[in-house]
Amino acid sequence: YPRGYIVLLVEGETMSRIRALLAVLLGLSAIVLSACGAQEQMEIRADTIVIDVRTPEEYGSGHLDGAVNIDVNSGVFAEQIATLDPAGDYVVYCRSGNRSAQAVKIMEGLGFEEVRDAGGVNAAADATGLEIVTN
Repeated sequence: YPRGYIVLLVEGETMSRIRALLAVLLGLSAIVLSACGAQEQMEIRADTIVIDVRTPEEYGSGHLDGAVNIDVNSGVFAEQIATLDPAGDYVVYCRSGNRSAQAVKIMEGLGFEEVRDAGGVNAAADATGLEIVTN
């Protein structure tokens, strides 16, 4: 790209916000934004356990169908996770992806072998094909 251009790689809904913010703040003549492709699809097998690591209140407001709620900030997350089979297949998500990343690190530290971070709840729904439900 010619000098004076900024190239950013962003995903999803933040692209238009970044474009508008940079255009206003920096007064650039051109901003080229490119989305990194859609998030990779995650296979959910019959034995996959989907874990929502948000608070029970957040879980109640909408979670992936079939997900179990184990709050990573509960103070007993490691103890609750330790009751699960470390050889199992797990998909972990939260609101934005921060807590799910923390949970995955904890799980891997406890010897879990197949733990996938699906990021935030909306990205997780897209990647897994699971519906967001409130029951």
